[in-house]
Amino acid sequence: MKTTIANRILELIEGDITEMDTDAIVNAANAQLILGGGVAGAIRTKGGPAIQAECDKIGGTFVGGAAITTGGNLKARHVIHAVGPRLGEGNEEEKLKNATLNTLKLADENDLKSIAFPAISTGIFGFPIDRCAEIMLPTTIAYLQGDTGLERVVFCLFGHDSYDVFARELQRETAS
Repeated sequence: MKTTIANRILELIEGDITEMDTDAIVNAANAQLILGGGVAGAIRTKGGPAIQAECDKIGGTFVGGAAITTGGNLKARHVIHAVGPRLGEGNEEEKLKNATLNTLKLADENDLKSIAFPAISTGIFGFPIDRCAEIMLPTTIAYLQGDTGLERVVFCLFGHDSYDVFARELQRETAS
């Protein structure tokens, strides 16, 4: 599913984010930037040790923050590590909005034209997929309506159910 926001592409696909050929893919990271399981584990496996080595040099970031590293052996040139909230830690909506915004800003600061997001915090962090879509999509749409060099933002969703939730929310957001 594709839509245009201020002459920029916003796209939803179901697939494997590690296979995305965008300037950057987003890792749903922990604050220590340790590439463990889930999306991060897949990125570590396919991207090679250079990504974790750069994460170790950075040392970590705050919940709602983002950091950028090489893409290692991935098709994407960079990985942006966005730290989303764990369900139950408090102020999760604001933290997820900040993780999304800080990722988009970091992409612009590094002159990136395309980026692929997963559904941040919906894996082992336990955040509900519907609330994730309700936060990440409008935040991204508002950002694309502003002054940005980004030309394409993809939400690469794992599984048909996740894709359907994001597709319904995107239809709601753009039905005006």
